[in-house]
Amino acid sequence: MIYGLTNIGVIHTAISLVAVAAGFVALIRDGKIDVRITLGKVYWITTVLTCLTGFFIFQHGGFGKPHALGIITLLTLGVAWVAGYTHVLGKLSPYVEVVSYSLTFFFHWIPGVTETTTRLPLGNPIFASPEAPELQAIAGLLFLVFLIGATLQVLSLRKHLPYSPKGRLT
Repeated sequence: MIYGLTNIGVIHTAISLVAVAAGFVALIRDGKIDVRITLGKVYWITTVLTCLTGFFIFQHGGFGKPHALGIITLLTLGVAWVAGYTHVLGKLSPYVEVVSYSLTFFFHWIPGVTETTTRLPLGNPIFASPEAPELQAIAGLLFLVFLIGATLQVLSLRKHLPYSPKGRLT
């Protein structure tokens, strides 16, 4: 075991770090996660693999909140993909796609911060449990960052999508 992680936990963590790095670079470089380009494909694949490997980790007992988050993440990835490739939501499709991929990036941070701060430093972790009030505050702050980023993405999309003369989407 490395840092209290099982073998599947080590693999899961390594894959998730690739996903987070790819998502971070995409958001900084392109302002969004775009699965039509290599970096976005890496993000999508490693996020799916992160979820799938997470289903085999039961460090805290049986099926729990992290497993539920994995299911929600996979569903959100599906919504983003459908919105982006089928345009089933019409004019809302590009917005749903971009915000959904960003939401999955936010989802990565919840278990990432929780697991890191409840395991490290070894023998004296920052927080005693995943229910620590400080972790709730950090999750709230991360959600605020997501909301700000998603708002900026929507505003950016509105600038670049076709408009009618009244300034509304056509």
